[in-house]
Amino acid sequence: MFRFSLLRVAVAGALMLAALAPLTASAQAAVGAAAPSFDLPGTSAPVRLADLRGRVVLVDFWASWCAPCKLSFPWMNEMQAKYGPKGLQVVAINVDSKRADADRFLATTPVQFAVAFDPAGNTPKAYAIKGMPSSFIVGTDGKVLYAHTGFRDADKDDLEEKIRQALLRR
Repeated sequence: MFRFSLLRVAVAGALMLAALAPLTASAQAAVGAAAPSFDLPGTSAPVRLADLRGRVVLVDFWASWCAPCKLSFPWMNEMQAKYGPKGLQVVAINVDSKRADADRFLATTPVQFAVAFDPAGNTPKAYAIKGMPSSFIVGTDGKVLYAHTGFRDADKDDLEEKIRQALLRR
């Protein structure tokens, strides 16, 4: 039974990525280009990229079925706490088609940053994500400074250094 559930989760994830594949054949949101804008419902208020202009923004795409996403949330909490006072805003955009799936994930995973919901999948299409999770560091001028796919413990130091460098550009 457990093995079947894992298989279902893996198949659901693969199907979502396969559905996005035709839209992501080109490169991810181009480094140096303007980050695609978004205006999405959030946990308590709308989340708009335009409202964050002047801050460094870590835009992270996640889904409830994504195991590496669950691992990235404590790190993103740490980054928000450590660098928020210096100008960082973490925004995690959920791509589940059912909000209830995201809400179940959030009920067991503490969040200390902005969370937005895009069940239609328009924002991940605009960013041309290639896998889950996918992260983008957006500079104070609204341009993409860095793009990263996946999350492992080995990624943490490099990602944090990219955040530090982006904050130094302020």
